[in-house]
Formats: sequence, structure tokens, C-alpha cells
Amino acid sequence: MNTHTTSAAFPKPLGIYVHWPFCVSKCPYCDFNSHVVQSIDLEQWTRAYVNELRFSHQQTSDHQVQTIFFGGGTPSLMPPSLMATIIDTIQSLWSCSDTLEITFEANPTSVEAEKFKAFKAAGANRVSIGVQAFNDADLKFLGRPHNLAEGIGAIELAHQSFDRVSFDLIYARPHQNLDAWAAELSMALTYAPTHISLYQLTIEPGTAFHTSFARGDFPMPDEHLSAEMYDLTGDVLNSKGFHAYEVSNYAILGEECRHNLMYWKYNDYVGVGPGAHGRITQEGVKYATRRHRAPSLWLDACLKNEHGQHELIPLSSYEELTELMLMGLRLENGIEIQRFVDVIHQPPSDIFGQKWAALQTEGLLEIRKNCIVPTKKGRLKLNGILDFLFG
Repeated sequence: MNTHTTSAAFPKPLGIYVHWPFCVSKCPYCDFNSHVVQSIDLEQWTRAYVNELRFSHQQTSDHQVQTIFFGGGTPSLMPPSLMATIIDTIQSLWSCSDTLEITFEANPTSVEAEKFKAFKAAGANRVSIGVQAFNDADLKFLGRPHNLAEGIGAIELAHQSFDRVSFDLIYARPHQNLDAWAAELSMALTYAPTHISLYQLTIEPGTAFHTSFARGDFPMPDEHLSAEMYDLTGDVLNSKGFHAYEVSNYAILGEECRHNLMYWKYNDYVGVGPGAHGRITQEGVKYATRRHRAPSLWLDACLKNEHGQHELIPLSSYEELTELMLMGLRLENGIEIQRFVDVIHQPPSDIFGQKWAALQTEGLLEIRKNCIVPTKKGRLKLNGILDFLFG
């Protein structure tokens, strides 16, 4: 294992995202790169991940790994031995933080939950469970393969193996009202998460829900009700000691997902696995990275060429500015002005001019503790703020 852990020698923080593309079934709301297969060749997939990690290390050897995140797909379907090999490979290649965060996403079916101890032994120290709803009718509507009892059981099993447990819920569902959501949220919080991700249901193109919604199979809450639900969510979570450190993510202080903060603070991250994206900096230039999306193409490329990466794409100053604002304004603490200047080389007032002043006058953005911060009103209108700034 690489024992060089001093941040002075490796000043650039790095997150590593590992994409596992397989699921038991495809959820009707999901537009992620996920696939249903009966079996895989474990030896080939292990070799492919190791090859791609070695290739990625050549691009980022001057970075220190702060976080590893196994996403998907359904990473809890991954053999724990493969997770262990990936973690061991990362730790042997890169300098890693003494407080390395290693998260994996899990479905709460009983078969997958029984593997939690094995994933802990593999090196994971944080789990994020895709519960999505606390009633059986909506779980069925969402196409989830588990029921409420399995969801609760998975959370309880996770607490036996991990100190850091998060789970996801989807709200603003068809026919859901404020009282029903408040009751469901209160029930969820009795299971002692230290972190919770709460996403409003969105209808994404290319999904089964997109087709059925267009056909009129179900209604969606209007904008007013969705806003009320968002406000209610914040009030309930705040009363329980959580803070909304990001638009859809709430945590007890100190339990924020450090990997996701790598994205939102616009730090570098490597993406390995089919369809994974990344952002890496080389000699002062920020590059976008992208892997082959189809699992079979990615696997073949990694076995033949040692990686499945398309060409590096240098980002223009405008693209960096757009991404920095898009990610950073989602945060409760916003974007540090010095960080903005370090990336863009000009202060925001010079970049945006009168538009910048107008957003502050309208009470949508403010400067707080040398950070650009959206107000509570602004958080509800982030898309409009970005459209105004870049329109």
C-alpha cells in the first residue's frame, strides 16, 4: 500500500467514482447507464477495472485520493471480492488520505443486505441505500424490487456494519400531499440516518415514466405544491438537527458525503467503468473524461487497450465557469470567492456585471463569509438564476 499520505506532497484532492452498470431490473424513472444481465465473467471484469485504474493513475499521479464512490447501476450486486480488489488497487497506486471515505450504493433487497458485512470487510466505510419510499404502494409504482419491510430491514442491517448510513427517498410523487409526505419523512427519520438524500420525482426523457406520463397514466404535483414540499422537507430536517448542505442532501454536521462535495466544489475526480465521466487537471488545464457507455465495448477496450476512455476534452473558460456555477450554487455555503478567482481568474462582478448586481438586489444571491451563496428564495430558482447569468 502507498504510504505517502502528506497533503503537502500531494496537494491536489481527488475523488474516484467507480461505475457498476448492472441492476436486477430497470426502474421506470431511471435514466442512468444501467443494464440487466444474467451473469458476467468476473475475471475479465476484475482485470478491466484494474487496467483502467492503472491508466487513470498515470493521468493523476500528483493527486491524493480523498474519496471512493461505487455507484451504478446497483453496486451491492457486485461481488465483495471485486470491491476489495478495486480498493486495494487504488490504495496501492495513489497516495490516499488517512480519512479516506469509501461509499457504495445498495438496494435494500434481503439478498443484497446480507452482503453488508462482506462489503465492510472489503474496505467500504459508508453505505447509501436506495429505499426511495416508505410505503409498499409507491415502491411498486416506482418499480422497486423491495418492499417496505425489506427497506427497513436493510437500514437496520446497515447500522450493524457501518457508522455512516445514508438512504434516498423520492418525493413529490403522483397523488402525494403535504401531510402524507410529512408523515413519511418523520417515519424515515426514526431509523437514525446521519445523512439523507431527498429527490423530487422528475420525468426524464427516454424513461418508461416519460412514455406513461405523456400518455396521461398519472399526474404530477404542480410547481406550487412541489415548492411547499421542499420547504416542508427543510423544516422537518432542520428540527431534527440536519442541515441542507446541498439542495437535495441533508446531514448531521460532519456527516456530509465528502465524495459528492468533490463534485460540487469542482475538485478533480476520476470516473472508471462503463459510461463514467470525470474531470481532471493537467498542467493547469481542466479536462473532461468519458468512458465507453456500453458495458461490452468498455470491457473489450479495457482488456485490449488498458482503458475505455475516449479522447480527453479540454474545457473552455466558459465551460469551466458554467460548471463551477452549476455545481457550487447547489451548496448551502455556496462558492468561495477565492475559489472562483482561482478557477476563472476574475471576480464574479467582472464576469457578470449588472446581472450580478441584479440578482443580489432581487434577493436571490448574497455574499456571505466571502462566499457566493444562494438565498432560500434563490435555491428554489437555481435554474432561472443560471439561465439569467448565461442567457
